Amino acid sequence: MKLGFSPDEEVFRAEAAAWLTAELGGPFADVRGLTSLTDAPERRRDWERRLGEAGWSCVGWPKAYGGRDATLAQQVIFAEEYARAGGPPRLNHIGIELAGPTILAFGTDEQKARFLPAIAKGEEIWCQGYSEPGAGSDLANVRTRAWREDDDWVIEGQKVWTSLAQFSDWIFVIARSEEGSRGPKGLSFLLVPVDQPGVTVRPIHQITGEAEFNETFFDGARTDAANILGTPGDGWKVAMGLLGFERGVSTLAQQMGFRNELDAVIAAARTNGAAKDPLIRQRIAKAEIGLRLMRYGALRMLTHAEDGKLNPAALTYKIQWATWRRDLGELAMDVLGQAGETTPGGDYAFPALPNLFLYSRADTIYGGTNEIQRNIIAERALGLPREPRGDLK
Repeated sequence: MKLGFSPDEEVFRAEAAAWLTAELGGPFADVRGLTSLTDAPERRRDWERRLGEAGWSCVGWPKAYGGRDATLAQQVIFAEEYARAGGPPRLNHIGIELAGPTILAFGTDEQKARFLPAIAKGEEIWCQGYSEPGAGSDLANVRTRAWREDDDWVIEGQKVWTSLAQFSDWIFVIARSEEGSRGPKGLSFLLVPVDQPGVTVRPIHQITGEAEFNETFFDGARTDAANILGTPGDGWKVAMGLLGFERGVSTLAQQMGFRNELDAVIAAARTNGAAKDPLIRQRIAKAEIGLRLMRYGALRMLTHAEDGKLNPAALTYKIQWATWRRDLGELAMDVLGQAGETTPGGDYAFPALPNLFLYSRADTIYGGTNEIQRNIIAERALGLPREPRGDLK
């Protein structure tokens, strides 16, 4: 296993680090270190445009569409340096990490030319229309309908947990387009503009006090007939391809952000004396070991990546980091003690570590629960028999 990066890759790291330090220490110092997913949306949109201007928005994409043709290792390096420099949460992470790669894989040349440059330049923000009130982890149970009417697709239904929909210009929607179809059959993958009379976005307030998620209602919403990825009725194939991107390289570089969070917990323990407790020290050591194991696991995946694709070991990563971060949130609260249960202001404006605890409760649920992840590992990586799925047969 390669436990480091090549000299050329370190040159790439130095270039990225220098640019990020200059920008986040200069014109964008006001968003450096921001952790909220909903604060300062206009400044973060400005930041998306600046990244795009400098070619740092989508480093793994082809240069023809605004990327740098970066290798898998370079993509991870950039993500590491982004976190190390205190870069704010990407307002367009759905567009960059999910919509864009899916359009690259399944889109026509016309669709690539229409959508990819606008994402890379930070001009169009995207959100995801997958989950519904009766179709979360059981995605094949979606009931949102779509049908052709003249030169448009017309959409009726509801999506939920649509992250950052209130800031988005486009949403990709998985909808049932064949009457009477069930399970994964008869679905289509549509690209839909958000700003139109038939789309209503209603924020959902979370326990953290933020409203990252939304309910999104489609009441006769329309999109051009050409805005379909893949063929009508075969959207499941596209939807599963997108989930591969969600669970792949986009999550491999999170350790640097986790490093920042663990360092904050250690600093708090030293400040308030919790570090003198042998049980707290033991849990901190366990967290440190877990983080290093993630690091070595990521390097092992990169070592064995072929043709820019990760091997099946990458399927284990989501359950690994989600469980680790959930435990870190609990450790943070135990380090803080009663001080972690109070807010300096009203409206649930908790400091960073209590907010980490509250948010991390969702880590083992969103993006596929730990139970779903175990099924994926068993069936796709290990080749074990499929779990009985009722409608999915």
